[in-house]
Amino acid sequence: ALCQQADRVIVEGAGGWFVPLNRQQTLADLAQALAIPVVLVVAIRLGCINHALLTVEAIVRRGLPLYGWVANCMAPCDVSAEVIASLTERIDAPCLGVVPMLATNEDVTSLTVY
Repeated sequence: ALCQQADRVIVEGAGGWFVPLNRQQTLADLAQALAIPVVLVVAIRLGCINHALLTVEAIVRRGLPLYGWVANCMAPCDVSAEVIASLTERIDAPCLGVVPMLATNEDVTSLTVY
């Protein structure tokens, strides 16, 4: 098993907590079957507070630990600091980091500090 070959295994679920894997199962079902802690990635944009809090509620309802969350700044946003502060107050798990909006492809090298 992969878990025996590595200290940590990351299972990425792109698209959202309830994205279907097949006709019967979702990413939420997979996380629950694996009994793994969850790191939530929040796209910082209009509606993200509601979306993030609903997702946190769904994670908790499944009985899974929310290890933390990451703010992903997808586009320029004048209120991103306020949104991140609001999420920090409302989510009972630490903010593990903020991925900044990059202006150009050359800015990708700036991510190496993370």
